[in-house]
Amino acid sequence: MRIALDAMGTDGAPAVEVAGALGALEELEEEHEIVLVGDREILEAELARHEGVPRSRLSVHHAADRVLPGEKAASVVRKKPESSIVVALRLEREGHVDAVVSAGSTGAIMAASLLILRALEGVDRPAVGTMLPTAGAPVLLLDAGANVDCKPLHLKQFAHLGNIYAQDLMGVDRPRIGLLNIGEEPEKGDERALETYQLLSSDSSLNFVGNIEGREIIRGGCDVLVADGFVGNVLLKFYESVAQFMIGLLEGAIRDAKITLDLDRLFGVLDYSEYGGAPLLGVNGVSIVCHGGSPPKAIRNAIGVAAQAVRSDTVARIARELAALKTAREAE
Repeated sequence: MRIALDAMGTDGAPAVEVAGALGALEELEEEHEIVLVGDREILEAELARHEGVPRSRLSVHHAADRVLPGEKAASVVRKKPESSIVVALRLEREGHVDAVVSAGSTGAIMAASLLILRALEGVDRPAVGTMLPTAGAPVLLLDAGANVDCKPLHLKQFAHLGNIYAQDLMGVDRPRIGLLNIGEEPEKGDERALETYQLLSSDSSLNFVGNIEGREIIRGGCDVLVADGFVGNVLLKFYESVAQFMIGLLEGAIRDAKITLDLDRLFGVLDYSEYGGAPLLGVNGVSIVCHGGSPPKAIRNAIGVAAQAVRSDTVARIARELAALKTAREAE
């Protein structure tokens, strides 16, 4: 298995990516390889700072350009064809690598993935899936920001994307699918929520548990939480900010009280880097999106997520299920 890592994406590139890649290789089996994509001269200089680099499993593929913050995502493929994001995704499309991990511009990764890898048949809009910590197991939220204006049919597709991902990568045999809403009752919400509820509740292939209110998320009311990208992204950003706020309050309280707690374990629950990157589900390939401020641990874990997705053949499973859904819909 070969995984391409866009080595010019994080705020601390390429040092963060190189450190994350080396950490991943220590955990992955011997047959796994990582291809660093970026400016060869810069990457070789960074690799020279590390001892014992396993060059038989770590190679460099030159990409002369990089996507800068603020650049229009839709024009990246056309205007910057030699950027590290575009080059990495072309390597996957051409079969040279099995997956791509990038902490570059989220919009650019999504746009380039859609243009280069293409959407799977039966997918109108690929979705970003993000793990949210809860009192129990983490919940998969999708969409977390790729689509800001969704129809009920799109939300149903998100449910199926999340259902397969939860089975393959979260180890949940029959994932509980919840619809984010303002109340638990079936009649709550706007017209889109009402229609989506009907679509999900009538789909026997899904374990739909109904509407999920915001307060139920942290209690672990479902395994997969379906929302449109606008609401999903607001929820994600609020989740991240509250986590940091609570960590600050807890650190201060512990310091003032002069008590000792296992902070690493407590904070690990709220640390996004523990979950790696967010998969872009619905494209014809494995594309993992990471936070621009990711530390090496997040990059390492994102590479692990990519490897697991390839091993599970998640893309093929999604393609088969959504093709069957499309056939059934056309028959109706």
